[in-house]
Amino acid sequence: MSKILIIEDEAAIRRVLTKIISEENESYNVEEAEDGLLGIEMIMNNDYDLVLCDIKMPKMDGVEVLEKAKKIKPEIPIVMISGHGDLDTAVNTMRLGAFDYISKPPDLNRLLNTVRNALDKKVLIVENKRLKKKVSKNYEMIGESTAISQIKEMIEKVAPTDARVLVTGPNGTGKELVAHWLHEKSDRSKGSLIEVNCAAIPSELIESELFGHVKGSFTGANKDRAGKFEAANGGTIFLDEIGDMSLSAQAKVLRALQENKIQRVGSDKDIKVNVRIVAATNKNLKVEIEEGRFREDLYHRLAVILIQVPSLNDRREDIPLLVDFFTAKISVEQGTPKKSFSSAAIKLLQEYDWTGNIRELRNVVERLIILGEKEVSANDIKMFASK
Repeated sequence: MSKILIIEDEAAIRRVLTKIISEENESYNVEEAEDGLLGIEMIMNNDYDLVLCDIKMPKMDGVEVLEKAKKIKPEIPIVMISGHGDLDTAVNTMRLGAFDYISKPPDLNRLLNTVRNALDKKVLIVENKRLKKKVSKNYEMIGESTAISQIKEMIEKVAPTDARVLVTGPNGTGKELVAHWLHEKSDRSKGSLIEVNCAAIPSELIESELFGHVKGSFTGANKDRAGKFEAANGGTIFLDEIGDMSLSAQAKVLRALQENKIQRVGSDKDIKVNVRIVAATNKNLKVEIEEGRFREDLYHRLAVILIQVPSLNDRREDIPLLVDFFTAKISVEQGTPKKSFSSAAIKLLQEYDWTGNIRELRNVVERLIILGEKEVSANDIKMFASK
């Protein structure tokens, strides 16, 4: 149920607004405040999904209400209600963070559309916050080995800048963790982190995926579509497995880096983008360059900062910490009590040849939690973790 507050000193207008909004959707719970002071008190003591606020009111005007409300609960969309003489002020409130403004007397369709859009925005804000917390937890970088400590130190130095980063390392080592940490610790963290797996997209579709397309540009292009670069505007784009990108797409990525502009497939119109690029690959790009499969000029554009993620075999001292982390996480996901691992079991895991790296270790831990005893023993390791 969406909770809406109307702050308006004219009782007749409050009644009209309440009636229109309540009849539009039974799930809308509408409350009223007759002045700005009461409105601020109600905002402090309740969780509203939307506030509609008049501009000219006694005790506290709408502009002051807007400023105070944004400090108290910045995520609430606030729609200003303006009389004819208040239009300039209403426009100025947009700069102060108002979602929109509605003129008196309110147009029915305009009012209801604004209410729907504002409520949709609140849902998105809440969902984004939830996902951001979830992402932060899912992408923790576990380990205290020298190699991992050096990567963390590098991220702390590089993240606040806009320097492009190339992350290398075998499959399953957690290259995407580096990309997420770089984004979340950067000034772009309020923007989006858009991930593109270049190896998973057919070569004939990669350009459309990255740069978008216009209607009719190819079979199946039934409407204009924005690409990943536009979606990442103001944020970060993570080009995973960039070594698998086609040469034609590489040329367009190079242009985007050089000029901060892209063109949708089928269009000659330039679109400005402000995007930080983090790329990753499990390939040796210098070998790819020698064999003509990767552009050397693009490599030098991407590899301003190089971060090499070690294999799990090169950081075996982190295995006890990783096992404990995965055990806690998987136990919550499975809804089962957390199991412990004997010291002998951990020692055996540290002796394994982890060709699949962190990804393989997680799968093995999950298997042992499901099949092993309450305390996972060395015998469980031999039975259920064998290759």
